[in-house]
Order: sequence, then structure tokens, then C-alpha cells
Amino acid sequence: MISSLAARRERPDVPSSTPRGHCHRQRMRIHELKRRLREAGAGPLHEQRVLRLWSHALPRDSGRRRPESFFPASLLAALPSIEAELAALARIRSVHPGADGSERLLVALADGQTVESVLLPRGGLCVSSQVGCAVGCRFCMTGRDGLLRQLGSAEIVAQVALARLRRPVSKVVFMGMGEPAHNLDNVLEAIDLLGTVGNIGHKNLVFSTVGDPRAFERLHQGRVRPALALSLHTTSARLRRELLPRAPAMTPEELVAAGERYARASGYPVQYQWTLLEGVNDGEEEIEGIVRLLSGKYGVLNMIPFNAVDGAAFSRPSWERCEGMARTLHERGILTKLRYSAGQDVDGGCGQLRARAAGMQIPIRRADDWR
Repeated sequence: MISSLAARRERPDVPSSTPRGHCHRQRMRIHELKRRLREAGAGPLHEQRVLRLWSHALPRDSGRRRPESFFPASLLAALPSIEAELAALARIRSVHPGADGSERLLVALADGQTVESVLLPRGGLCVSSQVGCAVGCRFCMTGRDGLLRQLGSAEIVAQVALARLRRPVSKVVFMGMGEPAHNLDNVLEAIDLLGTVGNIGHKNLVFSTVGDPRAFERLHQGRVRPALALSLHTTSARLRRELLPRAPAMTPEELVAAGERYARASGYPVQYQWTLLEGVNDGEEEIEGIVRLLSGKYGVLNMIPFNAVDGAAFSRPSWERCEGMARTLHERGILTKLRYSAGQDVDGGCGQLRARAAGMQIPIRRADDWR
């Protein structure tokens, strides 16, 4: 039976999309793009075709119907300007191929900010939803500089279009820079487009979050219901507050209970994410906690060894230690997958490419502080 979620604590505020001391114009959003298309004379089929071609990175004359015979003259006249704006949303600044077949992309946005996307083996793509992040996970480079700004929904889809210029994309995971629950409107708008004209299967759209009551409320309301990935990382409420200092105040028990409800409602198992940190969350106590929390739950535990960062407080456990922990959990009935983070051989953990490009300094802390 699904355990009931404990009484909710004070709802955390969504971080502002405007960083301190800076103002930004509204980023292009998909509903605004649709409005412009309609104002230019597009009907529903015209609109769908424009959005499909853009999200698939296809030229205007793709398909059997010629543009001049399918689109109204007013839309044809407006399309060059609209297409130029869409093309300018994002461009690839640098490519960092990994030995595993992955490619980490440093993507430059129109205002000069950069985010990261990762082309994964077997048709996957990891996209960013924010420039920076407000959660400040201690083991993640992205949050070191805080939240700089939100990505508009069109900027999120533009990452998919860029990736599709390089190889086919059949799965999109929102596990790149940023916390998707803190940019919920834009992320859900992008998911809706990708799950319809973008031709990505709904179970292959993965919304990854540290946990936020607002996300659990809204994910099941749209016509496209993504799969859910939850950043768990520990079964200790105290340690989780230290590792994820600005995550919503949900205990591991509350997080798993909310995830289980969504999994049963959507039909997709929850992917519980666990970054393995040597001497921090790889011990026997955590194994017992995982068995207690996840036994009988509709989900899978993805264990990913820490992607080492120069000067960081943490280190990666030995591969033998990681294998032993995953094997023990599997033997005790927890479906566990041990994954190797894409791009470790190019020092391309989330936020590292952007940090190197920006010349950011990495503060040094001792691992003993977390034990």
C-alpha cells in the first residue's frame, strides 16, 4: 500500500527568474510563438507543421506538400523572420565527445549565456531548463553560481532541435542544468510540444526533480504525462538537508510516497537518482534505509558514481564498491541499475563545461565535513 504523505510543510517559493541586479526581457515561449503564427494567418494544421519542422530540425520544404501550396501567403511572408528568431535561440559553442558515444554540448543562448546538453547513446538527450540553479546541491557544479535566469520553453525545445541536427533523438530527459520544478510553466510547455508534434513518447520524456509539491500537483494534469525521476541521494533527512540545502522541505519518506502516487497514476515507474559519494552515502546504513524505503515500490534505483570535480569536497567510490552496493540491493529485492555518468572521461559533469568556459573558480571543502 502507498504510505500517506505526511502533513505538508510550508510551501517553498519558486526562485525568481530574474537574478539580483539584473533585468531580462521575456524569453520566447511556445504559446507566444503559436500566437504569432496565428496572427500571420496560420490555421491549426499550418501551426502544427511549423512546430514539427522546427522541433525536428527539418527544412521548410520537407514533406510531400510544397510550402507555397500549403501555407497561406501571409504566413509565407512572416515565416523568414520567425524562422530566423528560432534559429538564433541557441547555437552549439563546443562539442565534447566521450568514449561511451555520448557528446556533451556547450550551448550558447542569444543573450550570451550558456547551458549544457548531452547526447546520450541510444537516442537520448539530456537538456537544461535553467541557467544555473537555486537548489545548490553540494556535489553539483551547476548550483555554485546560483540561479542566473530561467530558460523559455522555446529555448528548451531549441536544444532538442540542435541535437537532432547531429543525430536522431527519441528520448529527452530534463536532468541538465537547473531544477525543472522551479521553471514549471516553461518546462511543461516544452514537454507538451515534444510529446505531440515533437514525436517523443510520453514515457521517454523524463522530468527530474529534487521534489516539489507543485510539480506533483501539475504533472498529471497535462495531455502529456512525463515519466518522473526523483533525486533521492540519501535516506537520511538530516544528510539530505545538508547535501541539497535549498530543496523543498520534504523528507525522503515524503518524497518516495509522492513519487509512488504519481507512478501508480501515470503507469511509469519512478527513477530514483542516487549519486554515490565515497564515505557519505555508500554505507551499510544507507543500504538498510533504501530497502526500507523502496521495497514494494513501483520504481528503479539509478546509482551513478560521483563525477569528480577538481577541488570538490567529494570523491567517487571505487567501481568495485559501487558494484557491491548495487548487487546487495538487487539481492534484497530493490531493482537497481548502476550507471556510468556520460562524459566523465572529458570532465563534463553537469555544469563543468559552462564553468570552464566562464573561468569560474571551484571552492575547496573537505570531505570530512559531510561525514
